Amino acid sequence: MNNTIFSFPKPENEPVLGYAPGSKERKEIRKALEELYKKTTTICPIIGGKEVKTKETGEIVMPTDNKHVLAKYYKVGEKEVRDAIAASQKAHEEWANTPWIDRASVMLKIATLISGKYRYLINAATMLGQGKTTMQAEIDSACELVDFLRYNAFYASQIYSDQPCSDKGTLNYVTYRPLEGFVFAITPFNFTSIASNLCLSPVLMGNVCIWKPSTTAMLSNYLLMKIYKEAGLPDGVVNFLPGSGSLIGKVAFADPKLAGVHFTGSTATFNSFWKSIGNNIANYNTYPKIVGETGGKDFIFAHKSADADQVATAIVRGAFEFQGQKCSAASRAYVPESMWPKVKKIVGKMLDEIKVGDVRDFSAFVNAVIDEASFDNCMRYIDHAKKSKDAEIVFGGTGDKKKGWFVQPTVILAKTPKYKAMCEEIFGPIITIYVYKDADYEKTLHLCNETSPYALTGAIFANDRKALRLGAEILKYAAGNIYYNDKPTGAVVGQQPFGGARASGTNDKAGSYLNLIRWTSPQAIKETFDAAHDYKYPFISSAE
Repeated sequence: MNNTIFSFPKPENEPVLGYAPGSKERKEIRKALEELYKKTTTICPIIGGKEVKTKETGEIVMPTDNKHVLAKYYKVGEKEVRDAIAASQKAHEEWANTPWIDRASVMLKIATLISGKYRYLINAATMLGQGKTTMQAEIDSACELVDFLRYNAFYASQIYSDQPCSDKGTLNYVTYRPLEGFVFAITPFNFTSIASNLCLSPVLMGNVCIWKPSTTAMLSNYLLMKIYKEAGLPDGVVNFLPGSGSLIGKVAFADPKLAGVHFTGSTATFNSFWKSIGNNIANYNTYPKIVGETGGKDFIFAHKSADADQVATAIVRGAFEFQGQKCSAASRAYVPESMWPKVKKIVGKMLDEIKVGDVRDFSAFVNAVIDEASFDNCMRYIDHAKKSKDAEIVFGGTGDKKKGWFVQPTVILAKTPKYKAMCEEIFGPIITIYVYKDADYEKTLHLCNETSPYALTGAIFANDRKALRLGAEILKYAAGNIYYNDKPTGAVVGQQPFGGARASGTNDKAGSYLNLIRWTSPQAIKETFDAAHDYKYPFISSAE
């Protein structure tokens, strides 16, 4: 028996490769893109380690080349969902009793495979299937994914070593048990790293998982399952279920063994999960843990003392990288009247230079939105702005879905601070800007705080420290992640734990111990070495 007490050192973040012309990584990603583009991958549900074929199938196409079929997949029915839950429970006891250092070793093996052997393949799958540029894929499906795995091992060692004190004659300690049942992971299209983390952070802590991947991210997610297997993750610990979210959810939420939900997606969907759990609460063996990161209406707020170049760059990068499809993407901005002409000019110059195109065209900064529904939603907001007396299109405002679902980066100027596009989540390459009078800085900060139900990310730009402090105080509940003089995107694992509150989720901070602790059920243990022999306490006496 191995009785080593091991503490993982704090890791360093995975280095981001540059993919510059002539570099090794540029050649390797080209090869991986060609390999995946040329074939149609067959994707099966994976239940108890076995691939299953079903009667109903679907197709996955590229966002930037929407006639090209990347993969064919088999959809699960209710029977397969029940089989997956059974497979997870079969695996539960052995995995829960596996020494945590062994579980952590599997996670680190996965990290090693992704940072090396499979780096370019997972990045290429993310590019083709999810519409990301090389750089956006690199920081997601390689670097952030690897960081989650390595930092989680470090945080787990901290959690397990956090123990209570003991008086003389007693020994006190806490065991961090996994949850009693299964965790239901419902993952988004926009980050391969998040999809992996939603499954593997509970798994590291000894839990088992059934996984509903996003259809539009299924190519990269299926590759992850293959990597997990190669790294030694036992069969049944994670069960991969492509198909209808409503069908899978119907079975999962009704099962008495549901112990937790780990979710990233829309606020409306998360609300429906919460209601389903509430309706079934009397049926569960334990109260399910509910962890979710949901919508956002993320802001950039500029004070008159800010640098206009920095504000403009934050608008362009924050709003238009990955087509605004990050939970943290800048979706509204507040710019002082004195600064707006310069910011407008700089943003316009940048947008004149930006190329919109296919992910395989490395000169493109912006690619296509994820699917036709997203394209149509973006165009509805653009059309509304064109017709509204309360808004005008400053830049962009066009789209074309003949070849791919391309929406031009669009800047809307709102003439009222409560205009539709200032309040509602769009999840596309559209930012709405409200220009306020310089003297109304404090008043407009309150407007920003009250305009949206969300509270995920935000940025305050100011070189006046007093103005920065005022903004931070008024907006302290408006964002779970706030940035001073930087764009509101790009949280790094180990540096900025990520999550928001209000309608943006439960703020359990992915990429920190705060998330991992949610997947444990602590048990406090007290051992007494010489227990009492009589019930009487010293005070029990008639004598004075």
